[in-house]
Amino acid sequence: MKSATTGTLSGCIVWFILFGILSLCVFTVVMIGGGISATSGLAVRTVAPIVCPENTTTNIRTYATTSTDEFGNRQPSTGYVLQCLDSDGNVVKEDPVAYAFIWMGILAVIGVVIAGLLAFVFAAPAGILIAKLINRMKKPNVAQYIEPR
Repeated sequence: MKSATTGTLSGCIVWFILFGILSLCVFTVVMIGGGISATSGLAVRTVAPIVCPENTTTNIRTYATTSTDEFGNRQPSTGYVLQCLDSDGNVVKEDPVAYAFIWMGILAVIGVVIAGLLAFVFAAPAGILIAKLINRMKKPNVAQYIEPR
């Protein structure tokens, strides 16, 4: 019974370590992709039911603005606003920030699920590899006891 508990505990530790490593990689890729795709049609269609009132359509309005670079200089930039329009085309609600945060949050959850599944898939092979390495380190090197002729 003791070895089963030890194996389960070590398997959980291996899964947790793999999950952490994979999460770092997957989360970075997902956040970059989310930032690039925040104004795409898919992002707007996905987030619109959460942000906009019922019976409205969505539109992304762009406008010229400025931002500050790392040296304090003003640089031209493009701003994005999610607009919720009624049937007459009047703006019912504008959301410059929350829609992007919601989109990034949705992608982050998807990324965590992917990292968890990948960690589950790779936990057994990683555990076997770690066990082989530990067993190799535990075995004495018999060659060191052979006397030269």
